[in-house]
Amino acid sequence: MKKQQTIPAKFHVRKGDMVKVIAGDEKGKTGRVKSVQREKMRAIIEGLNMVSRHVKPTAQNPNGGIEQKEAPIHISNLMLINPATGDATRTGRKLNDQGKLQRFSKKTGDFIPTNNG
Repeated sequence: MKKQQTIPAKFHVRKGDMVKVIAGDEKGKTGRVKSVQREKMRAIIEGLNMVSRHVKPTAQNPNGGIEQKEAPIHISNLMLINPATGDATRTGRKLNDQGKLQRFSKKTGDFIPTNNG
């Protein structure tokens, strides 16, 4: 039987963020978040964690073949890169001047600008 997993309200990484992988085969590499899968608590990073997928021949692709694509990485293995300083940092959330919750760098204390990627 599968264990129920509680999904937090928000993750520390979002689509469009630059992240550093801190565990696994891709440890130490950086990339941009393409998408976040909330239910599975995973994210897809551009150019990282590549897997081979065998494709059957179809009318559009008569030869078939092997295609490379990114596989998801668990959120806990990713660390946000602060755009202002360029180094990896832990994040928190606190109220900004407008009274909205915004991410901030725990290393510098500065707010992390929101990107609409």
